[in-house]
This record gives sequence, C-alpha cells and structure tokens, in this order.
Amino acid sequence: MILWIMIIMPALLGGSMFLLPKNAEKLKSALILCGFSINFVLNLLVCGKEIAFIKPWLKIASFSLRLYSFSSFILMSAAVLSLLTAIYTVSFLKNKNKKYNTTLFYSGMLLTLAMTNGVALAANLLVMLFFWEAIMAAMFMMIAANGGNAYKTAVKAVIIAAVTDLCMMLGIGLIAHIAGTLDLDSLNLPLDLSGMAIPAFLLLVVGAVAKAGSMPFHTWLPDAADDAPMPFMAFLPGTLEKLLGIYLLARITLDIFKLEPDSAMSFTLMILGALTIICAVMMALIQKDYKRLLAYHAVSQVGYMILGIGTALPVGIIGGLFHMINNALYKGCLFFTSGAVEKQTGTTDLNKLGGLRKTMPITFICFVIAAASIAGFPMTNGFFSKELIFDAALERGMIFYIFAAVGAFFTPVSFFKLGHSVFFGKSDDHSKSIEEAPAPMLAPMLILSAACLAFGLGQSFVVNKLLAPFLGEANLIKHIHTNWPLVGISAASLILAFLDHMRGYKKTGRGLKAADHYHYAPGLKQIYALAEKHWFDPYFVARYVINGFSGVSLKINDAISWFYDIFVPRFVSMFTYAVKKAHNGSPSRYIIWILCGVIIIFAAFTLL
Repeated sequence: MILWIMIIMPALLGGSMFLLPKNAEKLKSALILCGFSINFVLNLLVCGKEIAFIKPWLKIASFSLRLYSFSSFILMSAAVLSLLTAIYTVSFLKNKNKKYNTTLFYSGMLLTLAMTNGVALAANLLVMLFFWEAIMAAMFMMIAANGGNAYKTAVKAVIIAAVTDLCMMLGIGLIAHIAGTLDLDSLNLPLDLSGMAIPAFLLLVVGAVAKAGSMPFHTWLPDAADDAPMPFMAFLPGTLEKLLGIYLLARITLDIFKLEPDSAMSFTLMILGALTIICAVMMALIQKDYKRLLAYHAVSQVGYMILGIGTALPVGIIGGLFHMINNALYKGCLFFTSGAVEKQTGTTDLNKLGGLRKTMPITFICFVIAAASIAGFPMTNGFFSKELIFDAALERGMIFYIFAAVGAFFTPVSFFKLGHSVFFGKSDDHSKSIEEAPAPMLAPMLILSAACLAFGLGQSFVVNKLLAPFLGEANLIKHIHTNWPLVGISAASLILAFLDHMRGYKKTGRGLKAADHYHYAPGLKQIYALAEKHWFDPYFVARYVINGFSGVSLKINDAISWFYDIFVPRFVSMFTYAVKKAHNGSPSRYIIWILCGVIIIFAAFTLL
C-alpha cells in the first residue's frame, strides 16, 4: 500500500493545484512543501526494505511494483534533492519583477515526483513506460510556466522526448517478442548479433540516454536554461532526469541484457559517452550566460556516466553510478547559485556580472565547493567518481581515457572563467548594493555543497554500502584501487587549467574572455560558427528538412493543380476552337485533309 501512496499522493496534490484560487500563493507554497515533505518521510519509512506489489494483468506483463536496494537508493536521492529544490523554488518564485505561472510549475513538480517514483518502483517495462511517458506532460508544464517564448522551448523539448520515447516503446515491443515477458525480474537477454536483441538494446538505450540529456538529444536543454524558470533546471535536467536516465541505463546493461566488455554494444556506449563529454564541454567553454554554461556542463557530465557504464567493468559501472549521484549534488548546487545570482541581480548575463563575492559571500562559497567538485578537485566527490571512470576507460582503450581526460581539463577552464566573471572582477555601484540571497535559498545550497564534501571524504561508504551491493558482489570494492599515475595526471590538468585561465586573463584583461583563444582558434572557430547556427542540432536540421520537403511538396501540388485547373481547360478550349475553325463547311479544305491523311498513312506503312 505504501508504494501506491508514494505515487498517488504527489499526483493528487499536483492535480489539486488547479483547484486553488489563482492568487493563493501561500496555499500553493504550503501544498508543494507538504507534498515533498511527506514523500521524504515515506522514503525514510521504507528505506532499506524489500517490498513488492504484483497483480496479474496481461500475459506478458503483470502490474508490478518493487522496492529493493538500488530503487530505494534512487528514490531516497530523488526525495532529498526534490525537497531541497521545493524549498528553494518557493523562495525563488517570489519575484516581484517577474510573474510566473506557479500553478503550472508547482503542479508539474509534484506530477514529476509522482512519475519518478513510479519509474523507480516499476518492476515491469510496460508499467515503467507509462510513468516514463507521463513525465513529458509535467516537463511541458514547468517550462511553459515562464510564458512568452518558453512555449516554443516546451514544444521542442516534448517533440525530442516523444521521438526518443517512441524508440524506447519500440524496443520494449521487441523485448516482448524476444522474451515473451516484460517483467524485469525475468529478463536477462544475451546480446546476440544475429537476432533482434541488438535493435531492442539500442532502442532502449536511446530512451535512457535521451532522458539523461546525452548528445544528440540535448539541444532543448540550453534553450530551457534561457526560457524556463531557473528551478526547473535544478529540478529536472540537473537531478531527476540524470537519476532516471542513468538508472534505466544501468538496468538495461545489467538486468535486461548481458553487456559484456569488448562487445560491439559496449564500444557503442563508450563512443557515445566520449563524444558527449568533449562536444558538450567545448560548447560550455564559449557560453556567455551563467545558466547556459551550466546546461552544457550538465550534458557533458552525462558522458562520463555513459562512458563508465559502457565499459561493462565493475570499476566503471560503480564510477558511472557514483558520478550520477555526485552530479545531482554539485549540479543542483550550481544551478541554485545561478538562481540566487539571477534573483538578486536580475540577470545571468556574464557581461553584466562581477564582484559578487563580497556582497554574496555564502553563494560564492557554495559555488566554489560545487565548481571544485564538478572539476574533479581532490577530496571532492567528483574527483573520486571520475578517477574510477578514468581507470575503467584506460583499461578499455587509451583513446577513451584521452577523451575523458581532455574533458576533465576543459571543465575547470570553463569554471575558472565562470567564477572569475561572476564573483571577481570589477564591481560597480549597482553590484555593491546587492544583498545575499534569502535564507530559504541559501539553506539548500549549503546542504548540497556540504554533501559534495561529505561524499568525497566518505566515498568508501557510498561505494561499499550503497552502490557495490547493487552489482551482487559483496567484495567488489577489493577490485577497486587507486591508480596513482592517473591521479597525478588529473592533478596536473587542474594546474594547467588554472595557468591557461590566467594566461587568457592577462591577454584579454577580462575573466569572461579568458577562454576566447579556444573560441577563435583556427578550425574551432568555423566549427563553433556552425554550431551557433544550429547545424548540429537535430531538431533544427529535421525542421529544415521537413520545411524543405513541405516546400517541394507544395510546389508539386501547385504544378499538378495548374496542370488540371489551368493548362488542361485552356488546351481543350484551344483545341475545340481550332476544330471549329477547321470544320467550316468548305469542300476543298476537306479534300486537302483527306489527301494529307492518305499521305501520312502511306508514309507510316512505308517506314514500317
């Protein structure tokens, strides 16, 4: 019964938002805080327990929910992060300069929580698909809550999600055909190259990595950073979508299919992860907006998770899952800092920011800790999870380690640029009058930044007690060791990143332009120009193709209409007129016609 309550309770509260008066902001705030708090308490009550609900339904699918160690870990992580985001959101949306549709946003948050619980608890792929699809509607509501251009971004996000979810749906159909069941406990299919397992695997992977925000399904994220209310970025792309997408990817590669090291599908995942790391971090490097820069880094970090899990090695899988939770912590904190800056200054344009470390010291400290974590500074959580992934990537191939290491170099380069632009530099009279963010916004930031340090210092507990048991090997941690040469290379890359930033700063005189030598480097300049024109955005490319096809189809339709509506009537009219003129009753003309006909017939017989 408690599993049902975890799904139904937030869904009902989300629906009840539409029954409240439009201006009942305090009541809406109380309702959303109540919903997320109850969800947190329910997760505490069931944490560490094994609970199952099974009801026979279809021949290949039972309506089943199951709580076990890994799903409990995902649910508890989502509950804590969601509650912190809800507390933050209530304070952020109290913005006198901007009116948000809080009914849409709060309702979307609660519905997303309900569907997230459903996905994590589902013990059947068909049941999981239902909850997975429902997140699209909630996502649209939260993006559209900002009004204006946000509706276009919401439509783009839903279209991309719909296409990738359709792939997932087809993959589930193939699994039903192959295995004759969709119950997760009954699936463990070999990836046989001669059968339908490979297409099914790839279609499911598309759905999983798209939800996590991997390239090339990421392009709505930077747009949402511009158009959606800021808490949306911390709530869905920053935390819950990463948890859901990587959770499903882990289930696909460990439970649904048997992913083996050195297999074609393993290499496919590793290539996708490596490309996502590099391409996204290079785009983050040139951004001039706080939220857009973080959005591209949210994409880049997914690449590490996919790369780690794709290695199919225990150390890589643990690293990918550890990085999943670490990313939720530091990325949520970073988005919170951007929201605090936006609320207090009214902008996230890096050209208009500077010197905020003095007026917003707590936000600055939280940013430093979270930025150090995502950059992989020693003793932070991001450092340990990345080192595990590096170790696995190197074991599978030097090229994969190089891609991951290059991404790890450019990550601190872009965060040195971001931190310098926002918190250092010259402060004008306006920035001197700016105050620190309200306490309800600072508290979640402080908790997440402290968690980044705690998960770094207590990394052995997280790996041993929370993640390793999921793989079913109690002694797995014995196989995980510290590769000191790789640690040394990582430390050296951090030093080089700082030196690179200082070199760029001295050359340009501004922290914001410290990475411009990459933006305008020969070769990269042309690629960046194409990227900024959306040449690498599948959504825009598809739209251009569809518009081109529609234009050609319209021209063909117009040509056919012209032929039948204009040409044929005119031709018939002219032919009729000519026939009438020819038949004027003159015997001599008829004789000429007959002679001409005889000549034509004689010539035809002669030639044949």
